[in-house]
Amino acid sequence: MVSNIPEESTTFIGRRAELHRIGNDLTEHRLVTLTGPGGVGKTRIAMRAARAAAPRFRDGVCWADLWPLQGDGRLVAGVCDAVGLADHSARTPVAALCEWLADRRLLLVLDSCEHLVEACRDLLGDLLTAAPGVTVLVTSRQPLDIVGEWTTEIGPLSCTGDNDALALFTERAGTAAPGRRLTAPRSVAAAAAICRRLEGIPLALELAGAQLAHSSVERIAARLTSRFDALDGDGPVQPPRHRTLRCAIGWSHELCAPLERLLWARLSVFRGTFDEESASAVCAGGPLTGPGVRTALAGLAAKSVLSREGSRFRMLDTLREYGRMWLAELAESRTLADRHAAHFAALGRRAEQGWLGPEQLAWYRRIADAHVDLCTALDHFLATDPEQAQELSASIGFFWSCCGHLHEARDYVARALAAHPGPGPARTRALWTLGVAVLLQGDLASAEALGRECARAARESRDTEAVLQAGYLIGLTHLMAGRPMSAHTVVAQVLGPPPHAPFDSPGRLRCHLVQIFALTGLGRLGEARAEATALRRGCEQRGEYWTRSYTDYQLSLISLFQDRPEESAEHARAMLAAKQGIGDKFGIALGLDLLAAAVAAQGDGAAAARVSGSGQAVWRTVGHPQRGTPELRAVRAQCEQRARAAIGDEAYADAFHQASEEGPGTALPRILAGDL
Repeated sequence: MVSNIPEESTTFIGRRAELHRIGNDLTEHRLVTLTGPGGVGKTRIAMRAARAAAPRFRDGVCWADLWPLQGDGRLVAGVCDAVGLADHSARTPVAALCEWLADRRLLLVLDSCEHLVEACRDLLGDLLTAAPGVTVLVTSRQPLDIVGEWTTEIGPLSCTGDNDALALFTERAGTAAPGRRLTAPRSVAAAAAICRRLEGIPLALELAGAQLAHSSVERIAARLTSRFDALDGDGPVQPPRHRTLRCAIGWSHELCAPLERLLWARLSVFRGTFDEESASAVCAGGPLTGPGVRTALAGLAAKSVLSREGSRFRMLDTLREYGRMWLAELAESRTLADRHAAHFAALGRRAEQGWLGPEQLAWYRRIADAHVDLCTALDHFLATDPEQAQELSASIGFFWSCCGHLHEARDYVARALAAHPGPGPARTRALWTLGVAVLLQGDLASAEALGRECARAARESRDTEAVLQAGYLIGLTHLMAGRPMSAHTVVAQVLGPPPHAPFDSPGRLRCHLVQIFALTGLGRLGEARAEATALRRGCEQRGEYWTRSYTDYQLSLISLFQDRPEESAEHARAMLAAKQGIGDKFGIALGLDLLAAAVAAQGDGAAAARVSGSGQAVWRTVGHPQRGTPELRAVRAQCEQRARAAIGDEAYADAFHQASEEGPGTALPRILAGDL
């Protein structure tokens, strides 16, 4: 059982009755929605409820953060990420997701659905029908209004009796001002007054508690009372909760330094988490300098406007909405959206340029961290500058295709090509990127057509790198179709006569890799081994991972063919370690197949069955039957035959099934550690 429930960064106070009720609800209903205003604590309660319910679900808990998603189009992709599905098929994402979950027994949590209500309603209508073992817990400011939905309203913390509101405020105040204790009667009374005035709304209490770093509890209570009294006018003494939270946020905003307020507004343009470099690049300007951004970030974090997640920052939706309102007041909304998109376009270019260098692995991780904001930038460019959308989608499309965002890569590149049909370097690169995506989905005919179109455009523009990339795409398509001679001929033509310098460019390096695959497919194993060994050495020297992992793939395969199973297993493990670092599930599945074959060739049938089962579990996450170059089919068949002969059919089936039910996230580290 594997769960991805977010870790809690602060202590959890109260909510015993709510958690007990939600636990019962999840037993009796398949769709439970926690409703309530922003800042009331729905997400934290959902975390606790999901963690408590997890043992009841064989396949664990899958948590999907929906708060960063902009527009209905990314909902299914976000849920696929949460459940570990990196689909490489040409099916619709909804169909792939429903099939993936059909036999699962898990709890799916959709957090912050209020801006995607209609899309969530449509998705869950399909999902709950297709996957009878799935239970869904939703947090939203409003119900989804779907048949079978059970709604539980989450209210504020109690300000009487156990007074959980006071406990929360006191705890957060202690964090903001270590060593200062609210024990004197006057301080306790002031803290209780703050809790009542803020009606026990957790986010409001967190913001107020953070002010203890700079002020006394008595002064905070007095200022807060003055502010609410001024706003109340002739209205009721207790304003509605949404107004209470808005007033508390506004009060916290007023207590920020002017540059902190400016940064708050500008940071609202980010949809996901962000680092200091991105914040400075997008938000610096005018009175807010680069060093000023660093200072203001620290100030906003200290005031609980931002939360830290490692080296990155996050702003809660409710606070982002307030910042966006002020950004509009400053008439900077379009300017910041342009700067945000330009920054992530530059990030994409730098990532593409750094793909071949020693920072390749770091770039894969940075592209993964920035995924939501890269999508936001692409959406902006599709509406304002389609040629830039082509440029950005081409820059990051290969990263996405390798790391489980194949549907999004294909969708964004196709939309960018349709939006700007005119010729140009960006279009040629986008054609290549789209061709790689459709090829990885198994659409060989479309990949071949795109390869030819890309090659024509490259020749017409005399773009040497584009010619190489087109050669790689066409050659790889031939390999996948079982035509190694054609693949070898194509890449030999684009590479030209020796001597070769494979590391001159990404396209040249990839063509050399296709050449090695083709030599293996043609049975020229000695040449293939020599070429792969030399290429691998060059990759190691340069800190390159992607190509190196596939040279290990070829060396593992060649070693099997040459009856060197120990060497084959060593190269398969090296491939798996590299693919794990990149996040390439397709490559991990291939590597596990090879490792199983190598282990079977050494006579360990039980270990081979277990590794094969683990490989099957990963193949399910990429959404199609085992695939790879055609010669791998015979390797898989021989692996199973050897393993069954060694331990018997029944023992093989038991070991395979048990391993196939284990989560890939648990199995792979164990296998890499040598525990087969």
